[in-house]
Amino acid sequence: MKTQVIETHAHIYDDTFADDRELMLSRAKEAGVSEIWMPNCNSETIESMMLLARNHPTFCLPMIGLHPCYVKEDFEKELQIVEENLNKNKFLAIGEIGMDFYWDKTYVPQQKEAFLYQCQLAKKHNLWIDIHSRDAFWETVDLIELNGDSNLKGIFHCFSGGADEVKKAIELGFLMGIGGVVTFKNGGLDKIIPAIDLNHIVLETDAPYLAPVPYRGKRNETSYLPLIAQKIADLKEISIEEVLRITTENAQKLSKNYLSISE
Repeated sequence: MKTQVIETHAHIYDDTFADDRELMLSRAKEAGVSEIWMPNCNSETIESMMLLARNHPTFCLPMIGLHPCYVKEDFEKELQIVEENLNKNKFLAIGEIGMDFYWDKTYVPQQKEAFLYQCQLAKKHNLWIDIHSRDAFWETVDLIELNGDSNLKGIFHCFSGGADEVKKAIELGFLMGIGGVVTFKNGGLDKIIPAIDLNHIVLETDAPYLAPVPYRGKRNETSYLPLIAQKIADLKEISIEEVLRITTENAQKLSKNYLSISE
């Protein structure tokens, strides 16, 4: 595929890629992927993520943040580690951060505090935010608006909302990350994608999770990104080249301030 595309969200440092990580990266390049953006989870994933960033400084671009599902009793210590890393390394964004009401609501107050704190870090370091908002879109929106800063921008990763959520994301100036769910028969995105202007969309896989059809249920990887682009093209009745071009331009506008990490 000649048209280059940016993968905006993939956990390629995950242990599921331990046996074939370099081959997986080669397959991604062959599929036309020019950059892979890596969201962080917590302090335990930083080392493996940064190793990839050092070995592939223009291809594997790191974010730093505390994922809401990893917010526990020690979240303040985890946030300190995030801040320490921000002061010594260059990162693409603060992410992935946000709210998750799907798995566990034990630490909801801590999730809110962690999100607001990391939004402040994003503003301090002039970075955008990569948002995880599973079953918590409107609660996350409330926190974004609590910041009261129209300069705070980013991506609603793994977006799966309806028309009201689309309208709100656009109103806030955020992009919507569309992944493998768009290929699912009952995923729901087939009803809203035709009405969303491509200028508000970026592509992602969330590898190793949420593999698109025909790989659903298997390990996901970045080389499957064209399958997602093709489904969006089909739904919008346009060419895949147009989908790849515009979504990549959208991503590039977010990453324009990023300087590649050197050895």
